[in-house]
Amino acid sequence: MSRPRTRQLTLARSGDLVAERDPLRPGGRLLRQGDMDASYVDLADPLHLEFDYLRWIRIVLRAARARRVLHVGGGACALARALAAEDPGGRQEVCEIDGVVLAVAREHLGLRRAPGLRVRVAEGRTFLAHQGSATWDAVVVDAFVAATVPRRLITAQALADVARVAPLALINVLDNRAARDVRTIGAGLATAYPRVWALGGRTGNTILAGAVAGLDLDRIAAQAAADPSPARLTRPDAFALRLAGTPPLRDEDVATGG
Repeated sequence: MSRPRTRQLTLARSGDLVAERDPLRPGGRLLRQGDMDASYVDLADPLHLEFDYLRWIRIVLRAARARRVLHVGGGACALARALAAEDPGGRQEVCEIDGVVLAVAREHLGLRRAPGLRVRVAEGRTFLAHQGSATWDAVVVDAFVAATVPRRLITAQALADVARVAPLALINVLDNRAARDVRTIGAGLATAYPRVWALGGRTGNTILAGAVAGLDLDRIAAQAAADPSPARLTRPDAFALRLAGTPPLRDEDVATGG
């Protein structure tokens, strides 16, 4: 995720992680990893979501009335923190595989214990495998290696496990106009959920949704279109046409490098 660059004040460096202060927003803190903007929080306003795709995800979660949300990946946990601040009686749990990311977030991006929020160092798929059926209202996958969602998180088998524990899955995908990852991950979701649709722009971030029950897509589309960075909703029928002929990724493909 990228945002317009201004002159930032570096607070700390740890390997390829850089914590910066935003001169345009007094409480703004940006976490960069390599060439990517990984997380942004406002220390004075936990409800603020700087990144457009996180606002789009929040629109969907609100429409679904999802209060128990498992976040696979999360950086400084901006979305989970915003949802916990909005609904302290809910349950937000973050699995972040990189303990250094969480350490930097705690020291420089204000990550603290809070009602309704739990953060752990864990690999998402392994953690999911130990969850009971229907434990969560939604699973949000926002995890990357470089600019790619880890393959083991989006195979047909992995997504079947997501569907076992939650009736709604939301996956953040960073793709180009060719949309190869969007189609491949969408095809995997279609093996696990009866309704699959997409929310995003022409390029950049796309939110893929897999759902057991129907949501008010008209409401979601209207709110996403009204966002400061408007997103367009591709409905299940239209998205299914885009997926035609695209095979899902399977565990055996990942094991063999396919």
